[in-house]
Amino acid sequence: MKLFLLPLLLFSFALFAQNATKYDTFFEKGNGNQSASYQETIAYYKLLANDFSTIQIKEMGLTDSGEPLHMVVYNPEKEFDFEKIQKNKAVLFINNGIHAGEPDGIDATMQFYRDLAIGKMKPPKNTVLVCIPVYNIDGALNRNSTTRANQNGPEIYGFRGNARNYDLNRDLMKSDTRNTKSFVEIFQKINADVFIDNHVSNGSDYQYKLTYIMTQHNKLGAILGDFMNTEMMPALVKDLQKKKIETTPYVDSFKDTPDKGFGQFVDSPRYTTGYTSLFNTIGFVVETHMLKKYADRVKVTYEYMKSTMDFTDAYYQKIKELRLKNLEQYQPKKSYTLQWELDSTKATTFSFSGYEAGYKQSEATTGNRLYYDRSKPYKKDVPYIKEFKSQKDVVIPFAYIIPHGYWNIIDLLKNNNISFTQLKNDTIIEVESYKIANFKTVPNAYEGHYLHQNTTVTSKIVKMAFAKGDYLVPTSQKGVKYLLEAFEPEGVDSFFNWNFFDTILQQKEHYSDYVFEDTAAKLLKENPALKAELETKKQNDVEFAKNPKAQLDWIYKHSVYYEKAHLQYPVYRLL
Repeated sequence: MKLFLLPLLLFSFALFAQNATKYDTFFEKGNGNQSASYQETIAYYKLLANDFSTIQIKEMGLTDSGEPLHMVVYNPEKEFDFEKIQKNKAVLFINNGIHAGEPDGIDATMQFYRDLAIGKMKPPKNTVLVCIPVYNIDGALNRNSTTRANQNGPEIYGFRGNARNYDLNRDLMKSDTRNTKSFVEIFQKINADVFIDNHVSNGSDYQYKLTYIMTQHNKLGAILGDFMNTEMMPALVKDLQKKKIETTPYVDSFKDTPDKGFGQFVDSPRYTTGYTSLFNTIGFVVETHMLKKYADRVKVTYEYMKSTMDFTDAYYQKIKELRLKNLEQYQPKKSYTLQWELDSTKATTFSFSGYEAGYKQSEATTGNRLYYDRSKPYKKDVPYIKEFKSQKDVVIPFAYIIPHGYWNIIDLLKNNNISFTQLKNDTIIEVESYKIANFKTVPNAYEGHYLHQNTTVTSKIVKMAFAKGDYLVPTSQKGVKYLLEAFEPEGVDSFFNWNFFDTILQQKEHYSDYVFEDTAAKLLKENPALKAELETKKQNDVEFAKNPKAQLDWIYKHSVYYEKAHLQYPVYRLL
């Protein structure tokens, strides 16, 4: 009997050993300082999906690399239809590798899904997980060991830029890349309730392994933002503390060192969490600290995701209800803030664990250099600001009207699941019309654009002729905040500021000075009011009075000969 049992026991032990290693990730098989390649990551998720019916991996849209973006779903109930899922469950969306040199989330999420699949972790009852295993596939394929010069591991990692050298975490609003268009397709399909974007920080030295950014709660909206700020975020911090993980808001220092104080990071819609907040999704950025060991960073990323999943699962109904109520704030005729700034009058203090800093002579240059002394840790109260105040508001219109020639804009609206109709006949409509008054353009290229900023407009109510086929885009829809950020030129990441309408900045028709001189003289003779206005401007503007060329141009621009399209913003507001 014993001889019979021995081979059986040996076989069982061998089988157990085999199963114990079959689902080990590349990171777990290594020395704690190695990260999986793109190919290894996708192969691992395919293994999980093949062996566990609770996991599905699906190819979605293309990226600039030519490879498709993958979406991996975990649902213990084995349901993968998101119309059905959204009726009774929350969706937690996790994005990894937007900066492929920051792979902590790539390795942590593989372990996270594995532990859910094999039952090592208690499965959520009310939450479905969706992840993009590697978002910047292009950068992940460009593996190296040098481009993250300040980062402590892993040994090999990807590159920040994608195949066309875009930083994908600046591309959400303008959507220049295939990666972004495919990300938006996934986000709109799943209608995520909570979003996590996994990163690694750069900057100051301090004691924390983990920092975080919660999307700007004022911008998210009073109802949902207050819940995130006063209930969800404190609960996540408390849960992490139970796991012996201390954390802090992302260290965005006012000056050179964090002990001088810092404020919450401003995530405008070019960033993932700034974009997802436009659709009333609670968003977080995990920022592990670049100087900590890679294995430790992977672990705390894992735990942050688990804490977020547990909270979402416990409060899924409330989150879903508040998302709907939050949308009700953004109705026509109500005010919407386009520009925010930190409110220094509402600064608070919190206990921060850092290292004493100082300056000493550089051994590489002729200057002094900043250094942190890890032998001198401190815990002290430092100033912190997370409240914002409005700098520029706009009244929400009932709709926007867009001439049908702007097909590139319409393509973006379709990608973002925006509803619209087309005019069935040529018609006259009373609208608010913008003229671009002032703007500044950055001197150097930024993410494929020469970005405009400090834009201002003038407006007037006019009756306009619109053509059959022009687009009418109502604001009473889920994407109202997206529409406002896109179409209001004074918005930080508006389509105007991202150069979508730069053709209106160039005059297409001009005049010859010597020919127009006679026309200008005739205009002034026949229009005394125009002549009086010119004289007043010369009296009040000394430089203008000395500049005949500027005076002639002024007359031209106040005449019927001046083209209407110059500086005329081509998107109109229906009030």
